[in-house]
Amino acid sequence: MSLIEPRIDNLLDKTDGDRYLLSSIAYHRAHDINEMLRGQRKRAIDLDDAVDIAKASTRKPLSIAFDEIANGTVSYDPATIDAHRH
Repeated sequence: MSLIEPRIDNLLDKTDGDRYLLSSIAYHRAHDINEMLRGQRKRAIDLDDAVDIAKASTRKPLSIAFDEIANGTVSYDPATIDAHRH
């Protein structure tokens, strides 16, 4: 039994084992969640996704971001990533 959920290996599966991509996606999503909760940036609100405010108030934005990555709510486009690497 893992003490940390979601498990890191499950998260890495979502980014083809790229830990830097995982950290970047999680960082950007946590930042958007934080901004949405603060109400400071229109961009975060315009993402057109729902974060349960009651749930978010008891959990850190990075934990919410990792959960969203694990369940597939947040992902990335491999073609876009590959285009930036070359």
